Amino acid sequence: MEAAKRRLLAGLLTLRLPIVPKATDPENGLAFEFLADPEDPNADPVLTGHFQGLITIHIAEADDAERERRRHAMGEPYRTLLGHFRHEIGHYYWDRLVQQNPDRLEPFRTLFGDERQDYQQSLDAHYANGPMDPSAAADRGYISAYAAAHPWEDWAETFAHYLHLADVLETAHACGLSLAPFRESEPRFQADRRFTPNDLHRTFETRVDEWRALSYLHNNLNRSMGLPDGYPFILTPGVLEKLRFIDETVHSTSFFGRAFA
Repeated sequence: MEAAKRRLLAGLLTLRLPIVPKATDPENGLAFEFLADPEDPNADPVLTGHFQGLITIHIAEADDAERERRRHAMGEPYRTLLGHFRHEIGHYYWDRLVQQNPDRLEPFRTLFGDERQDYQQSLDAHYANGPMDPSAAADRGYISAYAAAHPWEDWAETFAHYLHLADVLETAHACGLSLAPFRESEPRFQADRRFTPNDLHRTFETRVDEWRALSYLHNNLNRSMGLPDGYPFILTPGVLEKLRFIDETVHSTSFFGRAFA
């Protein structure tokens, strides 16, 4: 649990996103708690989630077998402990980066939908109807089936994905990885210099192209070992538009100075 949390925080620091503890700022700060279900069978179970800067993770998610059981039960192609942390921190940064900034709120609603629709009703409908087929979800501009449940979940799922991409690209550059396939039709990756996620000269399109090359190799290496695809997602134009919105939100220097001066 702590290893996943530290990797989350390292990625946030690389992106220069604010990390303020609740002990310093009770209203806008961040805190974590790791909980197990109570022994009383009549008590409410622990739910992984976020509420006003407090991120709660059910410690059962740290057990590989239990997490895999839940992944199958919920029909998810991907479920990791780090993914949970990155999803829940997405809710936190929605409050900080979007809700508190009107200039980002309306563009958010245009892309992700109106978050004012009833959240609990949306989740109830999502679970009652079962998860959307991943391909259908991708065609409709969702990075995952769960993202279709509510605009808040769409943001959190896409934000987590943005953190995945940023971390993998940084790691590949730090390791000096280069890919030069023999066939011109296959994607290439060139670690020509140190990767800096906040480098505005490294365009969003460039990073997406680099990601396509890395995920292409990752999936083919997994298939060579008889393993499932390491990257079971589809970056459709609708998904890329949402990722671009998050990228612009994270890198907006004028917005940054106003929000976190």
